[in-house]
Amino acid sequence: MVAVPVFRLLGLSAVLGYLAAGVAIGPSGLSLVEDPQTIATVAELGVVLLLFIIGLELKLSHLWEMKRDIFGLGFAQLAVTALCLGGAAYAIGFSPQASFVTGAAVALSATAIALQMLGERNDLQTPYGQRSFAILLFQDLSVVPLLAILPLLASGAAAEHGSLLDRLLTVGEAMLGIAAVVLIGRYGLNPFFRILARSGAREVMTASALLVVLGAALLMQEVGLSMAMGAFLAGLLLAESNFRHQLEADIEPFRGMLLGLFFMSVGMSIDLALVREQWLLLLVAAPVVVLGKTLLIAVLSKLFGASWRDGLRSGTLLCTAGEFAFVLLPVATGLGIMSAAEAQPVTALAAITMLLGPILSTIVEKVLSNRSESEEQPDLHGLPGQEGELESRVLVIGFGRFGQIVNQVLLAQGIEATVIDKDVERIRDAGRFGLQVYFGDGTRLDVLRAAGAEKAEMICICIDDRESMTKIIEIIHENFQNARSFARAFDRIHAIELMNLDVDYQIREVFESAIVFGRAALEELGTDPEAAAAAANDVRKRDIARLVLQKEVGTMGGAELVVGAKITPEPLTVPTSRARALSPETRDILGEGVS
Repeated sequence: MVAVPVFRLLGLSAVLGYLAAGVAIGPSGLSLVEDPQTIATVAELGVVLLLFIIGLELKLSHLWEMKRDIFGLGFAQLAVTALCLGGAAYAIGFSPQASFVTGAAVALSATAIALQMLGERNDLQTPYGQRSFAILLFQDLSVVPLLAILPLLASGAAAEHGSLLDRLLTVGEAMLGIAAVVLIGRYGLNPFFRILARSGAREVMTASALLVVLGAALLMQEVGLSMAMGAFLAGLLLAESNFRHQLEADIEPFRGMLLGLFFMSVGMSIDLALVREQWLLLLVAAPVVVLGKTLLIAVLSKLFGASWRDGLRSGTLLCTAGEFAFVLLPVATGLGIMSAAEAQPVTALAAITMLLGPILSTIVEKVLSNRSESEEQPDLHGLPGQEGELESRVLVIGFGRFGQIVNQVLLAQGIEATVIDKDVERIRDAGRFGLQVYFGDGTRLDVLRAAGAEKAEMICICIDDRESMTKIIEIIHENFQNARSFARAFDRIHAIELMNLDVDYQIREVFESAIVFGRAALEELGTDPEAAAAAANDVRKRDIARLVLQKEVGTMGGAELVVGAKITPEPLTVPTSRARALSPETRDILGEGVS
């Protein structure tokens, strides 16, 4: 609560604030938390939930499009970096096995830190953001084979870990676990969420979201894979689901808090006594690792088609050691591959790079931004998994009889709006026509954010619940000033209420249809089409003028403008100051009525 706002005020990443707070309250600081391992298990859930959110933002088709960066650039980064760092470890006296583990552990990057910083900059959709994510994804995929290799490096590993048949059975279990998650995610989750959504109990939907994430993560852990990979797979399978925005909104508060706790646990793990004891080694090694990884990633990114600027941004973002270093090193120590004397400095080095990396990335980002203002506009067309949300200029809330027509008109001009509704049956019916409608409660700020309201140019509120509409408009005006608000009014009184709420546009749901109906009736009765159109336009103009006057002076304002009215109009009593405040457009609409 103290460190993060202070670091943000200094223009630094929130990640640095969490790390610094962890150092301050950990065993090397005030010792408010004497054993960081007591919170490590819970803190790791932050990474799990982060990977689930990332999976939700991907689609299998986009993942396949990224295969060159994932398996080409990702593999090259891990292999070259591990080879260089492992060689350096061997040169200072580490054993070959310990050098391999050191190289692999430090070559991995901090997924949580990199994605958090990309999110803060809103850069995940940029070319360098995509390449960085591809590298991180390959690193996460490589953790499983790395953990499988470690026992083979230990002395007598083949005997200790059973026969070839035992190892094949272990691989078979892992494949069955993946198949189970895929089948359940593909065929079971959407019907499951539909049943829960009908209950209308928000807490049940939240609990079910956590169940899906943690269930998939724990299943993967049981079959020998990482929890983060299970959560990512679950998110990937739900990326096409109608419930993805609601799930993201339900998970987001837990993800943010637990991820902050994870960063704090990393800060707590930094042993300042060890740092003081081996300060010279760490003083040299930490900058060498950070700058060396930055240079290697920049060069490799350039070879795979990136600019030097983007390569440098990716390099500084991924120059830290990764969260999985704190998994690989204890496993290696337990298997006897590394001694405690070798593992402890590497652990401290990994934690220090996680402290230095964000500082370097922030500095480089500021320098590059100042030098190249023209490149600040992101490329929105290549974003993996967020194409719909980021390219949607319009968010439509409500897919009833009104919202369906609005969506049809937008689609007729090639504008694919993001549409949310909380009627499960309506969403399913829309799917039969090939229309994508997402489940979500438009009165919730977190759902609107997950649906892309912050990037929308316009938000169309097409629901028929007046109370909910008022709440949505208030949320929009408070949080999304960039978006214009278009609202559906139930009747005349509701239209005036919406005008008082300062919506950008409102229309009564039956007004225009009644105008068209009356015009058609006149033509059928023999009236000339031009005269019928003029009569309809006259009624429309009178109605708008009357509506404006009613907003200014009350219910009877503009009563004399009603066609056929037999009342004696009362003198208009608009205060002079308010009459002067009428816009020129309003005066044109009122015409003679204002006089």
